[in-house]
Parts: sequence; structure tokens; C-alpha cells
Amino acid sequence: MTRATGSIHAAPLTSPRLRRVLQVLSDGQTLTTLDIVRRAEVLAVSACVSELRVHGAVIECVRQAAPSGVGTCFYYTMTKAPDLK
Repeated sequence: MTRATGSIHAAPLTSPRLRRVLQVLSDGQTLTTLDIVRRAEVLAVSACVSELRVHGAVIECVRQAAPSGVGTCFYYTMTKAPDLK
């Protein structure tokens, strides 16, 4: 198996895990990692987002200070969904 350096093996869009994340992000709202974990029942949010990007989704990720003032949070917004064919 050969892949370009830096490429990932993305699950197909029929994957229930990716479908749940896609559904959560589909309304265009900005959500934290924890929001996505809770709503889509997945743990590897950044991996799911990377896989959706491979399929053509445009998902912005912004790192900001946490509302508590301790640490940081990642906020995700999908501006374009992948083509589900």
C-alpha cells in the first residue's frame, strides 16, 4: 500500500461515525470539541474532521482561550459539506 507522505486513510462517507459528525456540523454552527463529542458520540474529533476534509468538506478550526480562562478550546465550523453523491 502506497500513500503520499502526510496523507490519511479516510473512512468512506457511509461510515456511521463520520455521518454523525457530519450531521452535528451540518447546521453551520460553531461548536467546541466537547460539543461535537457529546452530540456525535465520537472521541477523535480532529481525526473525523480531517477525514471529512479528505471528502471535500470545508471545516474551519479556531483555537481560542477557554471561557474559564484556563487553557484553550478548539471551535469548529463547517462552511461546505462534502458531496454525498
